[in-house]
Amino acid sequence: MGQVKSAGSEFLTGLRLLGRGFARYGRSPRLLLLGAIPAVITCALFAVGWVFLLGYIDEIASAVTWFADDWPAGWRRLVEFGAGAGILVVAALISVLTFTAITLLIGDPFYEAISEKIEDGLGGTPGVVDLPWYRTLWPSIVDSVRLIAVGIALAIPLFLLGFVPIVGQTVVPVLNAIVGGWLIALELTGIPFNRRGLRLSDRRKILRGHRPLALGFGIPVFLVLLVPVVAIIVVPAAVIGATLLTRRVLGLSIEEPASAPHTVAR
Repeated sequence: MGQVKSAGSEFLTGLRLLGRGFARYGRSPRLLLLGAIPAVITCALFAVGWVFLLGYIDEIASAVTWFADDWPAGWRRLVEFGAGAGILVVAALISVLTFTAITLLIGDPFYEAISEKIEDGLGGTPGVVDLPWYRTLWPSIVDSVRLIAVGIALAIPLFLLGFVPIVGQTVVPVLNAIVGGWLIALELTGIPFNRRGLRLSDRRKILRGHRPLALGFGIPVFLVLLVPVVAIIVVPAAVIGATLLTRRVLGLSIEEPASAPHTVAR
Protein backbone atom coordinates (compact mmCIF):
# COMPACT_ATOMS: atom_id res chain seq x y z
CA MET A 1 0.00 0.00 0.00
CA GLY A 2 2.86 2.30 0.87
CA GLN A 3 4.50 1.67 -2.49
CA VAL A 4 1.28 2.54 -4.32
CA LYS A 5 0.97 5.76 -2.31
CA SER A 6 4.61 6.63 -3.02
CA ALA A 7 4.15 5.96 -6.73
CA GLY A 8 1.04 8.14 -6.77
CA SER A 9 2.93 10.93 -5.02
CA GLU A 10 5.78 10.69 -7.55
CA PHE A 11 3.32 10.74 -10.43
CA LEU A 12 1.76 13.95 -9.10
CA THR A 13 5.22 15.45 -8.63
CA GLY A 14 5.96 14.76 -12.30
CA LEU A 15 2.72 16.51 -13.23
CA ARG A 16 3.68 19.50 -11.10
CA LEU A 17 7.05 19.70 -12.84
CA LEU A 18 5.23 20.18 -16.13
CA GLY A 19 3.09 22.86 -14.50
CA ARG A 20 6.23 24.64 -13.31
CA GLY A 21 7.56 24.46 -16.85
CA PHE A 22 4.48 26.28 -18.14
CA ALA A 23 4.70 28.85 -15.33
CA ARG A 24 8.35 29.68 -16.02
CA TYR A 25 7.88 29.76 -19.78
CA GLY A 26 4.87 32.06 -19.49
CA ARG A 27 6.82 34.73 -17.66
CA SER A 28 8.35 36.05 -20.87
CA PRO A 29 6.28 37.10 -23.92
CA ARG A 30 9.48 37.09 -25.98
CA LEU A 31 10.13 33.47 -25.15
CA LEU A 32 6.51 32.63 -25.86
CA LEU A 33 7.01 33.88 -29.40
CA LEU A 34 10.46 32.46 -30.09
CA GLY A 35 9.70 29.13 -28.46
CA ALA A 36 6.62 28.66 -30.59
CA ILE A 37 8.34 29.21 -33.95
CA PRO A 38 9.90 25.71 -34.33
CA ALA A 39 6.64 24.11 -33.17
CA VAL A 40 4.60 26.15 -35.64
CA ILE A 41 6.79 24.96 -38.53
CA THR A 42 6.46 21.32 -37.46
CA CYS A 43 2.75 21.67 -36.74
CA ALA A 44 2.11 22.93 -40.27
CA LEU A 45 3.85 19.88 -41.72
CA PHE A 46 1.93 17.43 -39.55
CA ALA A 47 -1.42 19.16 -40.13
CA VAL A 48 -1.26 18.15 -43.80
CA GLY A 49 -0.68 14.53 -42.86
CA TRP A 50 -3.54 14.44 -40.35
CA VAL A 51 -5.99 16.06 -42.76
CA PHE A 52 -5.12 13.38 -45.30
CA LEU A 53 -5.39 10.57 -42.72
CA LEU A 54 -8.75 11.69 -41.31
CA GLY A 55 -10.12 12.31 -44.79
CA TYR A 56 -9.29 8.80 -45.97
CA ILE A 57 -9.51 6.81 -42.72
CA ASP A 58 -12.53 4.81 -43.93
CA GLU A 59 -10.79 3.82 -47.15
CA ILE A 60 -7.57 2.93 -45.31
CA ALA A 61 -9.45 0.87 -42.71
CA SER A 62 -11.29 -0.95 -45.48
CA ALA A 63 -8.02 -1.66 -47.31
CA VAL A 64 -6.27 -3.19 -44.28
CA THR A 65 -9.30 -5.39 -43.52
CA TRP A 66 -9.50 -6.87 -47.02
CA PHE A 67 -9.83 -10.32 -45.46
CA ALA A 68 -13.29 -9.38 -44.14
CA ASP A 69 -14.75 -8.34 -47.51
CA ASP A 70 -16.91 -11.46 -47.68
CA TRP A 71 -18.02 -11.35 -44.06
CA PRO A 72 -21.57 -10.38 -43.01
CA ALA A 73 -22.05 -6.60 -43.10
CA GLY A 74 -22.28 -6.25 -39.30
CA TRP A 75 -19.04 -8.12 -38.61
CA ARG A 76 -17.27 -6.37 -41.47
CA ARG A 77 -18.19 -2.92 -40.15
CA LEU A 78 -17.09 -3.92 -36.63
CA VAL A 79 -13.69 -5.06 -37.89
CA GLU A 80 -13.27 -1.94 -40.02
CA PHE A 81 -14.17 0.24 -37.03
CA GLY A 82 -11.56 -1.54 -34.91
CA ALA A 83 -8.98 -1.14 -37.66
CA GLY A 84 -9.76 2.56 -38.01
CA ALA A 85 -9.46 3.07 -34.25
CA GLY A 86 -6.20 1.15 -34.20
CA ILE A 87 -4.79 3.19 -37.07
CA LEU A 88 -5.62 6.44 -35.29
CA VAL A 89 -4.09 5.22 -32.01
CA VAL A 90 -0.89 4.19 -33.77
CA ALA A 91 -0.81 7.41 -35.79
CA ALA A 92 -1.22 9.47 -32.61
CA LEU A 93 1.69 7.70 -30.91
CA ILE A 94 4.06 7.98 -33.86
CA SER A 95 2.90 11.50 -34.69
CA VAL A 96 3.55 12.86 -31.20
CA LEU A 97 6.98 11.22 -31.04
CA THR A 98 8.07 12.48 -34.45
CA PHE A 99 6.51 15.91 -33.86
CA THR A 100 8.51 16.31 -30.65
CA ALA A 101 11.72 14.99 -32.19
CA ILE A 102 11.52 17.25 -35.25
CA THR A 103 10.55 20.31 -33.20
CA LEU A 104 13.48 19.76 -30.84
CA LEU A 105 15.87 19.36 -33.76
CA ILE A 106 14.62 22.50 -35.52
CA GLY A 107 14.76 24.56 -32.35
CA ASP A 108 17.75 22.82 -30.75
CA PRO A 109 19.97 25.90 -30.17
CA PHE A 110 17.04 27.84 -28.70
CA TYR A 111 15.75 25.06 -26.46
CA GLU A 112 19.29 24.28 -25.33
CA ALA A 113 19.67 27.93 -24.29
CA ILE A 114 16.40 27.85 -22.33
CA SER A 115 17.35 24.64 -20.55
CA GLU A 116 20.80 25.97 -19.71
CA LYS A 117 19.37 29.21 -18.31
CA ILE A 118 17.03 27.23 -16.10
CA GLU A 119 19.94 25.23 -14.70
CA ASP A 120 22.08 28.34 -14.26
CA GLY A 121 19.31 29.81 -12.11
CA LEU A 122 19.26 26.65 -10.01
CA GLY A 123 22.98 26.51 -9.33
CA GLY A 124 24.50 25.42 -12.63
CA THR A 125 25.00 22.09 -14.41
CA PRO A 126 27.35 19.69 -12.58
CA GLY A 127 29.27 17.48 -14.98
CA VAL A 128 28.53 19.66 -17.99
CA VAL A 129 30.28 18.74 -21.24
CA ASP A 130 30.77 22.04 -23.07
CA LEU A 131 30.24 21.24 -26.74
CA PRO A 132 28.76 23.48 -29.48
CA TRP A 133 25.23 22.54 -30.49
CA TYR A 134 26.26 21.20 -33.90
CA ARG A 135 28.53 18.63 -32.18
CA THR A 136 25.55 17.21 -30.29
CA LEU A 137 23.12 17.37 -33.21
CA TRP A 138 23.98 14.02 -34.81
CA PRO A 139 23.86 12.03 -31.52
CA SER A 140 20.49 13.67 -30.81
CA ILE A 141 19.19 12.62 -34.23
CA VAL A 142 20.37 9.04 -33.65
CA ASP A 143 18.69 8.88 -30.23
CA SER A 144 15.46 10.34 -31.62
CA VAL A 145 15.40 7.81 -34.48
CA ARG A 146 15.92 5.00 -31.98
CA LEU A 147 13.02 6.23 -29.86
CA ILE A 148 10.75 6.54 -32.88
CA ALA A 149 11.73 3.01 -33.92
CA VAL A 150 10.80 1.74 -30.46
CA GLY A 151 7.50 3.61 -30.72
CA ILE A 152 6.73 1.96 -34.07
CA ALA A 153 7.60 -1.47 -32.68
CA LEU A 154 5.30 -0.97 -29.69
CA ALA A 155 2.58 0.43 -31.93
CA ILE A 156 2.22 -2.88 -33.79
CA PRO A 157 0.65 -4.84 -30.88
CA LEU A 158 -1.46 -1.80 -30.01
CA PHE A 159 -2.76 -1.76 -33.56
CA LEU A 160 -3.60 -5.47 -33.42
CA LEU A 161 -5.38 -5.03 -30.08
CA GLY A 162 -7.49 -2.37 -31.76
CA PHE A 163 -9.34 -5.17 -33.56
CA VAL A 164 -10.61 -6.56 -30.24
CA PRO A 165 -14.07 -5.11 -29.48
CA ILE A 166 -14.26 -2.91 -26.35
CA VAL A 167 -10.59 -3.57 -25.49
CA GLY A 168 -9.49 -1.76 -28.64
CA GLN A 169 -11.55 1.30 -27.76
CA THR A 170 -10.86 1.42 -23.99
CA VAL A 171 -7.67 -0.35 -22.91
CA VAL A 172 -5.61 0.45 -26.01
CA PRO A 173 -5.87 4.27 -25.70
CA VAL A 174 -4.76 3.99 -22.05
CA LEU A 175 -1.78 1.80 -22.98
CA ASN A 176 -1.02 4.21 -25.80
CA ALA A 177 -0.85 7.14 -23.38
CA ILE A 178 1.43 5.21 -21.02
CA VAL A 179 3.80 4.12 -23.80
CA GLY A 180 3.73 7.57 -25.39
CA GLY A 181 4.28 9.31 -22.05
CA TRP A 182 7.33 7.18 -21.28
CA LEU A 183 8.89 7.74 -24.71
CA ILE A 184 8.15 11.48 -24.60
CA ALA A 185 9.85 11.74 -21.20
CA LEU A 186 12.91 10.02 -22.67
CA GLU A 187 12.83 12.35 -25.69
CA LEU A 188 12.44 15.64 -23.84
CA THR A 189 15.10 14.92 -21.20
CA GLY A 190 17.59 14.49 -24.02
CA ILE A 191 18.66 18.14 -23.94
CA PRO A 192 19.70 18.33 -20.25
CA PHE A 193 21.12 14.78 -20.31
CA ASN A 194 23.13 15.40 -23.47
CA ARG A 195 24.60 18.53 -21.89
CA ARG A 196 26.14 16.18 -19.32
CA GLY A 197 27.42 13.79 -21.97
CA LEU A 198 24.73 11.21 -21.14
CA ARG A 199 23.05 9.37 -24.00
CA LEU A 200 19.75 7.55 -24.46
CA SER A 201 20.88 4.42 -22.63
CA ASP A 202 21.77 6.54 -19.59
CA ARG A 203 18.43 8.33 -19.69
CA ARG A 204 16.55 5.07 -19.94
CA LYS A 205 18.42 3.54 -17.00
CA ILE A 206 18.08 6.57 -14.73
CA LEU A 207 14.44 7.33 -15.55
CA ARG A 208 13.52 3.66 -15.12
CA GLY A 209 14.42 4.08 -11.45
CA HIS A 210 11.90 6.97 -11.29
CA ARG A 211 9.21 5.59 -13.59
CA PRO A 212 6.13 7.09 -11.81
CA LEU A 213 7.80 10.50 -11.79
CA ALA A 214 8.68 10.23 -15.49
CA LEU A 215 5.15 9.05 -16.39
CA GLY A 216 3.57 11.81 -14.32
CA PHE A 217 5.47 14.27 -16.47
CA GLY A 218 5.33 12.44 -19.81
CA ILE A 219 1.70 11.28 -19.98
CA PRO A 220 0.14 14.77 -19.74
CA VAL A 221 2.69 16.08 -22.26
CA PHE A 222 1.73 13.28 -24.65
CA LEU A 223 -2.00 13.97 -24.22
CA VAL A 224 -1.67 17.73 -24.64
CA LEU A 225 0.47 17.28 -27.75
CA LEU A 226 -2.51 15.56 -29.36
CA VAL A 227 -4.18 18.99 -29.54
CA PRO A 228 -2.60 20.72 -32.57
CA VAL A 229 -2.96 24.38 -31.54
CA VAL A 230 -1.98 23.79 -27.92
CA ALA A 231 1.03 21.75 -29.04
CA ILE A 232 2.65 24.95 -30.34
CA ILE A 233 3.39 26.18 -26.81
CA VAL A 234 3.74 22.80 -25.11
CA VAL A 235 7.19 21.78 -26.35
CA PRO A 236 9.13 24.80 -24.99
CA ALA A 237 7.33 24.56 -21.64
CA ALA A 238 7.92 20.80 -21.59
CA VAL A 239 11.65 21.37 -22.23
CA ILE A 240 11.76 23.44 -19.04
CA GLY A 241 9.78 20.78 -17.18
CA ALA A 242 12.13 18.09 -18.53
CA THR A 243 15.11 20.08 -17.27
CA LEU A 244 13.56 20.14 -13.80
CA LEU A 245 12.78 16.43 -14.10
CA THR A 246 16.39 15.71 -15.02
CA ARG A 247 17.70 17.60 -12.02
CA ARG A 248 15.22 15.81 -9.78
CA VAL A 249 16.26 12.30 -10.87
CA LEU A 250 19.95 13.24 -10.61
CA GLY A 251 19.46 14.41 -7.03
CA LEU A 252 19.96 18.11 -7.76
CA SER A 253 17.97 21.04 -6.41
CA ILE A 254 14.99 22.27 -8.42
CA GLU A 255 14.32 25.25 -6.17
CA GLU A 256 15.64 28.71 -6.96
CA PRO A 257 17.66 30.46 -4.26
CA ALA A 258 15.56 33.14 -2.59
CA SER A 259 17.73 35.93 -4.02
CA ALA A 260 18.08 34.42 -7.50
CA PRO A 261 16.47 36.28 -10.39
CA HIS A 262 13.98 34.57 -12.67
CA THR A 263 16.44 33.84 -15.45
CA VAL A 264 13.88 32.75 -18.01
CA ALA A 265 11.81 35.86 -17.52
CA ARG A 266 14.40 38.29 -18.80
